[in-house]
Amino acid sequence: MPETLRELARCPRTPSRCVLEGEMAASGRSEEEVLAPLRERLRVMRASIEKGLATKAPSVAGMVGWNARTLWEADDPLQAPLLKRVQAYAMAVNEENARMGRIVAAPTAGSAGTLPGALFGVADHLGIPEDRLLMPVVLAAGVGQIISRTIFIAGASGGCQAEIGSSAAMAAAAVVELLEGTAAQAVHAAGLALQNTLGLVCDPVGGFVEVPCVMRNGFYAVHAVSAAQQALAGIESPIPADEVILAMASIGRLLPPELKETGEGGLAQTPTGKKLAKRALGEEEAED
Repeated sequence: MPETLRELARCPRTPSRCVLEGEMAASGRSEEEVLAPLRERLRVMRASIEKGLATKAPSVAGMVGWNARTLWEADDPLQAPLLKRVQAYAMAVNEENARMGRIVAAPTAGSAGTLPGALFGVADHLGIPEDRLLMPVVLAAGVGQIISRTIFIAGASGGCQAEIGSSAAMAAAAVVELLEGTAAQAVHAAGLALQNTLGLVCDPVGGFVEVPCVMRNGFYAVHAVSAAQQALAGIESPIPADEVILAMASIGRLLPPELKETGEGGLAQTPTGKKLAKRALGEEEAED
């Protein structure tokens, strides 16, 4: 398993192959033993997208649950089907999470929609068969593992940049591999995605992973696809991806506790945020 993204970028084969072979060597497992659970995760990702798009049932706290299907069924005035699909898929996964449905943490539950939203969204838009998604998911897992060696992938540790930033980097690299880009392009995509999430705070209203989390996954799935598109065009991350990870860790240490998943700052402390939280906790009746 490559220790750094720089090392991954130098992979002479597809980057997922380097990740896979490294995992096999480190764990002593066969290729099929490594890949089998990832096939199951792909199945769960697809199921969470489908379930999320099929219902408008409210979440546990009642703040979300209808957004993914609303977008999916709406007219597309921009005539941008990929944009709509990627967002709706990502939001569907996170609304399933908010309903306590089954999802794949990628790398966390709060950021679970970004990778499937981007990867399945691009694949379905282009008619790419699902069996070609397995190796991009291997690469995504490898990118997440490399990031986690530097910073805890949790909003409580580094703000939402550590969660949604990591998921966007994973998704961007995965999309590059899906579209047959190089290892270097995959790493540049990860760096571009990650550097443009730096400083993002974790401020869930009421402490629930609903607002702004569900819509945020929709936005950052598109962000990941944009990073992949830029990298595939030959645009490079000016700051090496490994240095971007270090910057994220440094920023995470500087963020005050109020902006790291405590619900004590940001959107969670706006007047409406407080009202929504009380309503979710049954401390205030809903207004007509």
